[in-house]
Amino acid sequence: MTSAKPGRAKRRPAPDETWGSVRLAEMGLTGGQQKILAVLASVVGILVMAFVLVFVVEAFGDDPVAEQQSSSPLGQARPAAYRAWPSLKQFAPIADRAADAKPLTVEEVFGSKTLKAGKISLKLGERQLDADCGSTVWGGDLTDALETAGCTQAARALFTSADGRYVAQYTLYNLASAAAADELVGKLASLYRGGWVLPLPAGTPALTGFTESSGHAMGHYAGLVWIGRADGAQPEDTDDMVTLSLAVREAEKVVYRRVVAVTGVPAN
Repeated sequence: MTSAKPGRAKRRPAPDETWGSVRLAEMGLTGGQQKILAVLASVVGILVMAFVLVFVVEAFGDDPVAEQQSSSPLGQARPAAYRAWPSLKQFAPIADRAADAKPLTVEEVFGSKTLKAGKISLKLGERQLDADCGSTVWGGDLTDALETAGCTQAARALFTSADGRYVAQYTLYNLASAAAADELVGKLASLYRGGWVLPLPAGTPALTGFTESSGHAMGHYAGLVWIGRADGAQPEDTDDMVTLSLAVREAEKVVYRRVVAVTGVPAN
């Protein structure tokens, strides 16, 4: 292969050759005009730099990746996205805790060792029932919201998919009424940015990186779904996050059984 001969680099004029006093004089500018031009050049340079700086700051400020971070300024894990779902008419028989006063048990909520939906199978890991709902979350506003909702119990459980690709946590809150549950899941649309459910200690895999969530009011209960890939990466086209969410929501059968216990007929 014959290499091309290196060409002579075109020499750029030095700054003093372009804007120096000799060059400006050759252009017919007087000394006063030269000073004015120099000042204008400096001002224009400052304005250009300021514009670039503002552009860069705004670009980083609107960076969509920042919203996808799964941790708050306090270092607590939280989802990158959240959706709220109000209670359906099927749960009207248990709209008030007075009609469904029997406390939950961890075995009742998380008695199944496996939850399935479609091709996704989830294996039950750590599970826990707390009477102090505030101890299951971080964020002062969310803690206050649970207290306002009359929360008396919080049942949490971790799940991992059979293939090890996904991790999920389901949390069920026992609240005073359907109105309180609707209000809580609605408020979380903004509260989740500064407060969320604490993950149960599970070692690995854990809910880190990019995660998604949803809140579901069901009578006087509020269920929170929290899902993600075990490696913390964002979902790809091959990831079926909808089916993953449906799989972990199989834990909600306990609420349907409560409706049956109150009415004696299935909730359609």
